[in-house]
Amino acid sequence: MEQDSIIRTSGFAKSYAPGVPVLRDLDIEIRPRERIALIGANGTGKSTLLKCLIGLLPGSDGTVSALGETFSGSPSKAQLRRIRLQIGFVFQHHGLVRQLSVLSNVTHGMLGYPGSWRAAIQVMAPAEWRIRAMEALSAVNLEAKALERADALSGGQQQRVAIARALIRRPRLMIADEPAASLDPSAGRDVMTVFSRLASEQGITLLYTSHDMEHAVSYSDRIIALKDGRVHFDQASSSVSQSMLSEVFDG
Repeated sequence: MEQDSIIRTSGFAKSYAPGVPVLRDLDIEIRPRERIALIGANGTGKSTLLKCLIGLLPGSDGTVSALGETFSGSPSKAQLRRIRLQIGFVFQHHGLVRQLSVLSNVTHGMLGYPGSWRAAIQVMAPAEWRIRAMEALSAVNLEAKALERADALSGGQQQRVAIARALIRRPRLMIADEPAASLDPSAGRDVMTVFSRLASEQGITLLYTSHDMEHAVSYSDRIIALKDGRVHFDQASSSVSQSMLSEVFDG
């Protein structure tokens, strides 16, 4: 049976120095197949929260339950390994190896699995992984570019390769930190449309940060807004008004 939540926090807090909280008293739940936009002004702790939710940074107080693992502070190495195997990551800067083929870059998504040294170059990867890589490229409409060098692609296409690299892991949760921030408006909408479609078609839970309010409202089911280290609101995207958004960034 599918668990009730993908991520849940209880009384979660994070401080980098004593008495200097970045996040405080957060109670958040993310359920399977939801698309969640995490918004907030610069420095409000969005990226920090993402890293804490999946155990890459230790919390200072409270508990986190992520993908069946519950921990306070930092997860054990075994817990962290189990969590990461269920997550696909996409960041603002795609981090492709520019001189390698698109297909090789996608097989890099299998790094961290047993025998994953063979994923470094696609001709060395197991046939099953190459098949999965092509399926992932097909899902982002780039299968025709598989053997081209990554640096021959546009910025938007490179970001879609990064999405395919995350998809090859067949994740339950996709985390995207400002995935469209470095793209022009048209390419940014294209990338966010791909994210939204894949989450729906493949039943992936999507958690992404964004400074673009159109992206936050248009491509999510819920918006979680952070302000002063706390949840300012957590509501269905369809019910979030412009004045509510303005409070987060201007109020």
